[in-house]
Amino acid sequence: MDTRYLLGTALLCAIGGLYSVNGAHAQAGKAAPAASAASAAVIRVPVAGQAVLGVTIEERRLVATGFRASKLLKQDVYNDKGEKIGKIDDLVVAPDGTLSIAIVNIGGFLGLADHRVAVPVRQFAHIAPKAVLPNASKEQLKALPKFEYA
Repeated sequence: MDTRYLLGTALLCAIGGLYSVNGAHAQAGKAAPAASAASAAVIRVPVAGQAVLGVTIEERRLVATGFRASKLLKQDVYNDKGEKIGKIDDLVVAPDGTLSIAIVNIGGFLGLADHRVAVPVRQFAHIAPKAVLPNASKEQLKALPKFEYA
């Protein structure tokens, strides 16, 4: 067997062992805390060198029950009476990674005279599988200040 292969396998096993000892969720750009003085040199390797790339089993379960952003965009928005009051034009993710704002387009035809407004996601009853904004009407949304991209 090739010595480089054996050395690489041993290094991957050591990094994998340290990764599981020091916690499965090291933050990007930060080294995991040292498990011992002997392993400190290995832990200082960049996170991409320590972490297994891809999703964990727990994250895979979330993905299986979640909704793709591509499916949420351009979907119709309804009020609790079942009336169509707009269409999701865009979604804004906050710096902490949470979905914070939905940009709802209330008017226009073929991109002309569009009226977009920003609506906090917390005001929706739910966004998926169907976007429902309770106690809202098209007129109320049109009365909101127009959203303009910076």
